[in-house]
Parts: sequence; C-alpha cells; structure tokens
Amino acid sequence: MAKEKKEINLRELSEHELTAKLAESKEKLFHLKFGHKTTPLKNPLEIRALRRQIARIITIVSEKSLKG
Repeated sequence: MAKEKKEINLRELSEHELTAKLAESKEKLFHLKFGHKTTPLKNPLEIRALRRQIARIITIVSEKSLKG
C-alpha cells in the first residue's frame, strides 16, 4: 500500500517537477555512492531504494510524454 501512495504522488506531479525531482535524485545517488566508497553507509539499501525511485520517475516521465 505504501508503494502505491508514492507512485500516486509522483504521478500527480507535472513533467517539469518530475524532471527537477529526477535531477535531485540523481545527484543524491551520486553523493551516496561516493560517500559509500569512502566510508560505508549505515544503511546501504538507501542506494537501491534511490535507484528504484529514479527508475519510477523515468517511467512516469516517459508515460506522460507519450500521452501528451
């Protein structure tokens, strides 16, 4: 149920907001990966969750571009 709620919130955003969120997420992923190389993260599963969020955003952006 929590997954559906996240997806609904992402689907409600405009394309411009989604692209901004995508750039922000990619930057955060870069910093997490870089930080993980120097000192291990307490929760390395954050990297996986962020990669999946980026994939969701890309999917939603492509769906919206096909529709409109």
